[in-house]
Amino acid sequence: MIVQKVIALLIMVIPAAIAMYGIKLIRDAFFYSTAPDVGFMWGQLILGVLALVIPILFIAGFILHHERKKNRVQPRFMIREPEDDE
Repeated sequence: MIVQKVIALLIMVIPAAIAMYGIKLIRDAFFYSTAPDVGFMWGQLILGVLALVIPILFIAGFILHHERKKNRVQPRFMIREPEDDE
């Protein structure tokens, strides 16, 4: 039981750390663009946005999956069962 909770915590912490690194990349891209000898770092900005958005979507999907298993979501977020036309 405790091992499952530790694994769940790691599943949440690792993407959060990646998202924090993405915020750092975005911040650095904007601040280094003010330097006169350095151009705007488009590659670093795009990498930072991806490193921010993908882990956030992963965490959101993990939480939604966990809440669906416990039936604690609104009906619009539940997986619909296929309707039989017969």
